Amino acid sequence: MTEAHDIKLPGPQPLLQIGMVLYPGLTMLDLIGPQNVLAVHAATHLLWKDRSLVPSDTGVSIQPTATFSECPDDLDILFVPGGFGTADAMADQEILRFLRDRGARARYVTSVCTGSLVLAAAGLMQGYKATTHWATRHILEAFGVECVRARVVVDRNRISGGGVTAGIDFGLTLLALLRGEDTAKLTQLMLEYDPAPPFNAGTPEGAGPELTQRMLAVLDPLDQRMRKVAVARSSSAS
Repeated sequence: MTEAHDIKLPGPQPLLQIGMVLYPGLTMLDLIGPQNVLAVHAATHLLWKDRSLVPSDTGVSIQPTATFSECPDDLDILFVPGGFGTADAMADQEILRFLRDRGARARYVTSVCTGSLVLAAAGLMQGYKATTHWATRHILEAFGVECVRARVVVDRNRISGGGVTAGIDFGLTLLALLRGEDTAKLTQLMLEYDPAPPFNAGTPEGAGPELTQRMLAVLDPLDQRMRKVAVARSSSAS
């Protein structure tokens, strides 16, 4: 369990219990963005099957702080990041069993990027609106989930963020719900989160069709794998 001790914000309250699921091939920023936003207010449990290092999709590894069996039974926030390892995570029965168990009791069930596909594979997104990375919206829809084109989607206790950098927006949205808008604004100021990207290329609409098609070609092998898992899950559920 990790705790943020050095920075204190107004209005001390009990630490939130956050379970952040790790898996090989996750995208580091999907996890670190929200964790950075929430860290001052939370006890963060970085969760995996064992305590061995978990490699991200850029080669940087993360040290779990607890195993699935060691995770608190009742979490304020259950969180799943996305990444190039998503297809394997979607088919991993141990991950899915853990998500179903803790997701049944968690105050909020959440994701960033393709993490929502893992939640959908666990049966935790059906009947809810959600979002995901722009290139995988069709896969979320294949699970029967209503996919919304937005940076952050809140539907009752399901909160999902779009691709990668949307994790900071997701974290601030969740923090405002849990600790109030002023606290979220103070955190945004502390992080100097005032995006001004050098290019208008962060969405298919901004990047244009040529760049979008080039990126889709890069992502196609992963897309095919995730699509197969989604189709298999949907068929077994019907």
